Amino acid sequence: MSGLLDLLNSDLGKQLISGASAQTGASESKTADVLSMAMPLLLGAMKKNASSQEGASGLMGALSGKHDGSILDNLGSILGGGSVDQNVIQDGAGILGHVLGGKQPMVENALSTKTGLDAGTVAQILKIAAPILLGIIGKQTKENNIQDQDGLTGILGSMLGGQPKENQSLIESLIDSDGDGSVLDDVADMVLGSNKKKGGLGGMLGGLFGK
Repeated sequence: MSGLLDLLNSDLGKQLISGASAQTGASESKTADVLSMAMPLLLGAMKKNASSQEGASGLMGALSGKHDGSILDNLGSILGGGSVDQNVIQDGAGILGHVLGGKQPMVENALSTKTGLDAGTVAQILKIAAPILLGIIGKQTKENNIQDQDGLTGILGSMLGGQPKENQSLIESLIDSDGDGSVLDDVADMVLGSNKKKGGLGGMLGGLFGK
């Protein structure tokens, strides 16, 4: 099963980067930077949510209904022409609110700091990416006939795949933190790709985008 690195390097990933870039006016390289950092955070948050029975059943409900992967069949019209469908953006806003909760501004500000894009632009990119990411997960759950909590967390884990455990725990600590911002230094080091720690996820993704 393909992980996030494969996803962002695929035709679908390139289409997402191009569409989000055209919508926001951010360069494709900056848009790619945001997505390469944001996707693991969103997946980590979903995996954490799915660790509770209630969270898992809510996510399974979304994946078997609206987010069953059908959005991927229509990406050309959704992302093409420099104007993303407003329904998709509104849907993305709802997904982010549900997945990140009160941590959403902190995540957007952290990504803003790391990429140099303003937080509003980062937020727009995340709103475009979130429904597509859920569609990808929905397609995976359908193809693998996933119907329970263990299967769902397995899918999310495999998409996060290949990361050291400390990266995953840092992703979760950002989602878990009480909002005081102190955890962001650690997260920026290992997840959001600082120069100090090349071995973290950020180093891997930085290599992907030629940093």
